Amino acid sequence: MSVSAELVKKLREMTGAGFMECKSALQEAKGDLETAVVILRKKGLTAAAKKGGRETKEGLIGSYIHTGGRIGVLVELNCETDFVARNAEFQTLARDIAMHIAASDPRFISKEEVSEDVLAKEREIFKEQARSTGKPENVLDKIVEGRISKFYSEACLLDQPFVKDPSVTVGEHIASHIARIKENMRVRRFVRYKLGD
Repeated sequence: MSVSAELVKKLREMTGAGFMECKSALQEAKGDLETAVVILRKKGLTAAAKKGGRETKEGLIGSYIHTGGRIGVLVELNCETDFVARNAEFQTLARDIAMHIAASDPRFISKEEVSEDVLAKEREIFKEQARSTGKPENVLDKIVEGRISKFYSEACLLDQPFVKDPSVTVGEHIASHIARIKENMRVRRFVRYKLGD
């Protein structure tokens, strides 16, 4: 199926992907723009996974001060080269992540950072909450695991819905940048300050 240059251009503007990638995705999606976006996102996640093992020794400290100066965030976003660290898109990503942290107040970067002690305590709380509703014992573990998944999506930065586009997680948003810029990136650390805390 042939797709118009106009449609390819529109997809490029929406996703930032290359001309040939957009054309190929539109052909695969039979000209449907929404399906093509999904195809590109899936390919982006695959490309990001391939780059995931590469070292990230460059980067920058992104910052965000919320209006009124009551909340401030510093985030270290790493990449592979100083060339990318100076790239406006990378700098915008760092600022967007800092803004997200200001708004969503994550406790951890990823699931891997959550200690067994914290998980055990959360499981105990969730189990007691489920038990107090009168649910049978044989379904408590399933309820607890469901609530642990929700806990991750609330407490872990990479699992939180991205504030500027809640249809993707912060991790998926970063992965789309990895696919587009063709370089590995990762959030190394962050600190969030709130006036009076």
